[in-house]
Amino acid sequence: MQTRTDPARAGRNDQVRGFEPVAAPDARILVLGSMPGVASLRQARYYAHPRNAFWPIAASVFGFDPGLDYAGRLRSLQAAGVALWDVLQACDRPGSLDADIRADTLVANDFGAFLARHPAIVRICFNGGKAASLYRRHVLPGVAASVEYLALPSTSPAHAAASFDQKLAAWSRALKLRD
Repeated sequence: MQTRTDPARAGRNDQVRGFEPVAAPDARILVLGSMPGVASLRQARYYAHPRNAFWPIAASVFGFDPGLDYAGRLRSLQAAGVALWDVLQACDRPGSLDADIRADTLVANDFGAFLARHPAIVRICFNGGKAASLYRRHVLPGVAASVEYLALPSTSPAHAAASFDQKLAAWSRALKLRD
């Protein structure tokens, strides 16, 4: 079968690769996005877009300064028992929108191995509906883990349906574990 290349896309490489997980061995909560956006990929940092609400929300929930350098913010999350990763290891996607991920190109991360290395994980929080649906479709059938799953409003600036306060309230409930 012959494939056709859209002339407007010829010569463009839309393949993107995600980051390694950021996780302490005793992490209890795993926050999953779908795939880092363009700003994050350029800076090699999770949630690097200046209007993404993730870091202000995490700082509010855990009481650290959102102005900390990236390494300091990661340490604060790890100290709180929170790990970061994405559902996808790689995919073709022009731009940053989850809706533009080409379904026939996605490669999921190895969650079986990750969860085996992090047995204290009890909750997986999805940063947006796309992350939750990708996980449900491409990961969950092959992973035997008894964890709680929570789909949360996306912290992306593209998700304007929920206000910052609404996002903060949902994320605050999700990121706090009862001991």
